[in-house]
Amino acid sequence: MLQGQIRKMKVEAIDGKVQYQLNLDDQSQQMNDLLGQRIRLDFSGDIHCIHCHKKTKKSFSQGYCFNCFRKLAACDTCIMSPEKCHFHLGTCREPEWAEQFCMQSHYVYLANSSALKIGITRGDQLPIRWIDQGATQARPIFRVENRRLSGLVETLFKSEVADKTNWRNMLKGSDLVLDLEAEQERLIGQLYEGLDSLQQEFGLQAITDLSDQNETHEFTYPVLEYPTKITSLNAEKTPVIEGVLMGIKGQYLILDTGVINLRKYTGYQASLSF
Repeated sequence: MLQGQIRKMKVEAIDGKVQYQLNLDDQSQQMNDLLGQRIRLDFSGDIHCIHCHKKTKKSFSQGYCFNCFRKLAACDTCIMSPEKCHFHLGTCREPEWAEQFCMQSHYVYLANSSALKIGITRGDQLPIRWIDQGATQARPIFRVENRRLSGLVETLFKSEVADKTNWRNMLKGSDLVLDLEAEQERLIGQLYEGLDSLQQEFGLQAITDLSDQNETHEFTYPVLEYPTKITSLNAEKTPVIEGVLMGIKGQYLILDTGVINLRKYTGYQASLSF
């Protein structure tokens, strides 16, 4: 049995095949090894902030107490909406943190997670970001100089393509295969004027077109059987979650009794037995 504080599962792709590792404090478990086995998660009800480590009655922004949620730059509204970044206005909550995480190159990408979507991430989060979203295909299309600009490019593309994953459809395991290179060419053609305007504003070197430099990445997930009906398991209502592990995709465990998004419970104290 493993016991400790939940963090999102560590992921890696080996020849496109996704591997998952669950860490509870200093203990770890290779989750792919548990496919087909009955597992049990016991949630104690205790939650500790992943930043200050204080006990909290409620988790905010996936693992923070209310005080940290209010003061940390990592919890600001611009994290979810990067086009709202206000670093350049001198009002960032933590300028040093922003220098490390926001004021560096980001990638704008296309992915197939339940359908075509646009997204952004730092370069050091590839391919982790794609796997966390359950993408079966992904392709970087631009490299930009900072997080705010990535958000502005993403916002431009949102007029033509979704920026959210339909997690229920993602967990049903659609076999849809997209030609992301063709989609990239189509969208850039439609949005050329907007991209040109951003380059005029931020400089020609601020947005690098990766059309000729990248290939489409493909991922397969450790799933024995996808559910036909999605039943979401809530650890706050049912602190004991158990069932046969049928698969893992995104940050979801797919059990024969329902699905649970482990990332939602970051900071929660739990034990895993099998």
